[in-house]
Amino acid sequence: MLLTGGAVLRIALFSELYLRYVQEGLRPYLVVSGVVLVLLGVVAALARGRADSDGEADSDSDGHGHRHGHGPRVAWLLTLPALALLLFPPPALGSYSADREAAQRAAQGVGTFPALPAGNPLELTVGEFGSRAIFDRGRSLKGRTVRLTGFVTHGDDSTWYVTRLLVSCCAADASTGKVEIRDADAPVTDTWVTVTGTWVPKGKLGSDAAWPPVLDAGSVRTVAEPSNPYERR
Repeated sequence: MLLTGGAVLRIALFSELYLRYVQEGLRPYLVVSGVVLVLLGVVAALARGRADSDGEADSDSDGHGHRHGHGPRVAWLLTLPALALLLFPPPALGSYSADREAAQRAAQGVGTFPALPAGNPLELTVGEFGSRAIFDRGRSLKGRTVRLTGFVTHGDDSTWYVTRLLVSCCAADASTGKVEIRDADAPVTDTWVTVTGTWVPKGKLGSDAAWPPVLDAGSVRTVAEPSNPYERR
């Protein structure tokens, strides 16, 4: 409990690693959970120490005391996962998770979307771009220069994508959003990039042929992984 509580506090209270697993709004609950686990661990340790002391005293008083075990020693192996989380927190989900995900839609049904703000380039999330490219009857992306940030994944042929994982609550419910990038050399898988370019219409609106959407790249720039690697679905 001490190790697990310490690991939770490390990722939630003393860093932003918790964003690899859950949404930002869940941070207070993680902190409270970590504190409770640490306190329970301390109480359990003190209680066991007192029980051991009482047992030794009883043994010394009559000379015929019996020592009883407190569980198999193999139970200490349960500390290994907690220790691993404390010392080596796993990375955010990446290309492996994205490749396992079937084509997902960031919105359902063709319709009209709100007007986009003026100015170029236009900063959009991968999910927003995909929704408008596939479902927007008004073709609001036409003629606009957009900027997308995500990590690189590769297709079976020479195609590559800017990809983000979209979450509602936590990493466990993540789905994939990706945009095919054309007219640019493919960086290494899982490299984080910012791509600036223009939308290329593809397929009938709302059909499988329209997915994944396409961006004709004007520039590709390598960037650092953001503190929150996920987009809100």
